[in-house]
Amino acid sequence: MRRLLVAGLLLILVALSAAFLFAQDTPTEPDELLAERGVHVQPLEVVTESPVQILDIASDSARLNFVGLVPLACTVVYGTTTDFGSASIDQNMNGGAIVEHNPIMIGLEPDTEYFYRVQGSGEDGTLYVGEIGSFRTLPQSDEPVLNLLSPERGATVLGVSSNFGDQPDDGTWGILNAFDGNPNTAWASNGDGDSAWFEVQLGERSHITQIAFWTRLMSDGTSQIFSFTVTTDNGDVYGPFEVDDAEQTHSYDVDFDALTLRFDVVRSSGGNTGAHEIAVYGEPVG
Repeated sequence: MRRLLVAGLLLILVALSAAFLFAQDTPTEPDELLAERGVHVQPLEVVTESPVQILDIASDSARLNFVGLVPLACTVVYGTTTDFGSASIDQNMNGGAIVEHNPIMIGLEPDTEYFYRVQGSGEDGTLYVGEIGSFRTLPQSDEPVLNLLSPERGATVLGVSSNFGDQPDDGTWGILNAFDGNPNTAWASNGDGDSAWFEVQLGERSHITQIAFWTRLMSDGTSQIFSFTVTTDNGDVYGPFEVDDAEQTHSYDVDFDALTLRFDVVRSSGGNTGAHEIAVYGEPVG
């Protein structure tokens, strides 16, 4: 028994000594650990063509934008303190590195200061880290919703060709993003191209006087809608309406009554066609 006890103690001492030696050999400083693993860290500013800026600030979201000199796979971390707590990537990356970055920070609180930092990886493995910045979201707006396609006006989505990743209508790329009044969000179909469509029933029959449309566009040139038609519940077809570019909302004056509206893509650049914002304006007739 005595021999077994001594042998057990010796094993414990050997294990503790090995652990101590391993700890001594392992770098404790982050820069030492990175150097040992061959990781190079550089300021983000050395590979930016245009500086990091915060655009399209709303009460609950904001878009970060910058253009790089080399392709990067980037993430923006953000939160109400410099501990951050949330992260977002640019969906246009499609799992790879890109040059122009537009990640959207969502789920923000109105009239609140947020801190953010951009960090990313180059295709050669170099890590790039930006400086910490901050911005303040806008106060909550009390203005009534005018878009007749909005659920807040009683509208209901009757159908959609698809949502990217088979997400629900209220998902990250769901059709409801096209009616939320926020250009930072978007509806993206699941590769429908010219076959993309959706249909909405308005809260009540209305006289439509204007249609507004802002197509999305991916960095590889796909997903842009060039023209679309609108079909009413009685079968009347309006359009095709030409969408000149993806930089802004384009408006079209119309004059008809409808309870349901179906939007069909006529011509596009293919891929995950969709839109940042789609709106219909008019007055109830019932």
